Amino acid sequence: MIDNNLDRFRSKIKAGGVCLGAVITLSDLTVSELAGDLGFDFLWIDAEHGPHTLDGVMKHIIAARGTGAAPFVRVRCNDAWLMKPVLDLAPAGVIVPMVNSAEEAEAAVAACRYPLKGIRGCGVRRAVRYGKHDFFEYVKDSETNPLVIVQIEHIDAVKNLDKILKVPGIGSICVGPCDLSGSMGILNRMDDPELNKVIDEVCRKTKKAGLMLGTAAGDFPRWKARGVDWFAGTSDWGAMAAGIRSFKKECDESFA
Repeated sequence: MIDNNLDRFRSKIKAGGVCLGAVITLSDLTVSELAGDLGFDFLWIDAEHGPHTLDGVMKHIIAARGTGAAPFVRVRCNDAWLMKPVLDLAPAGVIVPMVNSAEEAEAAVAACRYPLKGIRGCGVRRAVRYGKHDFFEYVKDSETNPLVIVQIEHIDAVKNLDKILKVPGIGSICVGPCDLSGSMGILNRMDDPELNKVIDEVCRKTKKAGLMLGTAAGDFPRWKARGVDWFAGTSDWGAMAAGIRSFKKECDESFA
């Protein structure tokens, strides 16, 4: 009933597909509309590292809704008060960074669920389509929507992974390779054997636990071999920069 395209996202993965997405950092909602219209399954609206306001996040979510793409919002930190207004915008998923323990994972889930399953405050608006949908049906749907996505991006999280994976209510694990490498003292050395051994372990345990696996970094063939279910392989600025570089190279070669 919640109109955020999460059912479509889940259905593709359940059918054996891999959902592809883009990281959204720019403020213009056109980038979300464009990415969704051109076929991405989800959008990673980055409110952790991107300069998004709450109003801007809402506009990206609205833009995504009409395209079929599921809007995920990465919040700045694992804080229920910070997450509350984002949840009221009816995103399809909330990506919670730096979840390093089972207790922190439990807090993330609780922040996204209404009592008695959680501590989420009640201030519905978009999620019930401004009164169009039945409130109690919405509350039932909200037990699994939005998707609670916890990021494993620190070596402490890897050490606590077995306990984290047992926390009820987690919908997906997202691996953050760059911050993980930093916590290991090898920042952004993506080819480091020890880093990839650790990532392989996280992926193997996540899949064994029956949780969806996602990421927003690295080369797709390697992540596909790890069993990734969703993959944000580009960003708005990254795609723009790549297009400009390609165009300039083509022009330079043509006019040389």
